[in-house]
Amino acid sequence: MRSLPLSVITVLMASLVSAAAQPQPARPVRIVLVGDSTVTDESGWGAGFRQLALDTVEVINLAANGRSSKSYIDEGRWKEALARRGDYYLIQFGHNDEPGKGPERETDPKTTFRANIRRYVEESRGIGATPVLITSLVRRIYNQDGTIKTTQTPYVTEVRGLAKEMQVALVDLHAISTADAEQAGDDVWADLSPRDDKGVVDRTHLNAKGGNVVGRMVVDALRKAVPALAPLFKAQAP
Repeated sequence: MRSLPLSVITVLMASLVSAAAQPQPARPVRIVLVGDSTVTDESGWGAGFRQLALDTVEVINLAANGRSSKSYIDEGRWKEALARRGDYYLIQFGHNDEPGKGPERETDPKTTFRANIRRYVEESRGIGATPVLITSLVRRIYNQDGTIKTTQTPYVTEVRGLAKEMQVALVDLHAISTADAEQAGDDVWADLSPRDDKGVVDRTHLNAKGGNVVGRMVVDALRKAVPALAPLFKAQAP
């Protein structure tokens, strides 16, 4: 077998060195969404959030219907989410942790729920990612005076407390969406919500229009909570 001439080898080596020296295109910033149905693309704010991200962002939505902070871990979904090696993990649970959801999902706010959320934070950081905690989207159940009647407070309170204690960025979606729902009123939010076959408003989930509205709420709050992400999303329309 004939060896290559020295001149050819020199040219090939120079080409390889030149190729290696060329800057490689940066990988998109990977944001992984973790949560329940109110975060999914189909009945939550996931799709509305994604459409506001620039091309330099990859949004992976691994939220799943009916999951709580407990069942999401127990079913191996959190392990799968970590395997995606996200740069940021946006974490929202609470709706299905409440009493009445069954032992496979229910958690106690101050003990098991708190421990689960702490685990999400610690294990996100353990792979070098940045966690962002998000309080639950409000259920639009109105009192006669137009204020919101909520059962979510104990879980929301724990998320806020852990964010402060563990120095985690917080998107307080519960506060944002509650204030908007009380100001805008039931009729406006009914237009953002799906209806069943009888026309009854679903006061937990979102339709496509609602997903866009709440997706914008999340992005606007995220830009403030994590300034490094601000340039990666489209600015609020005038």
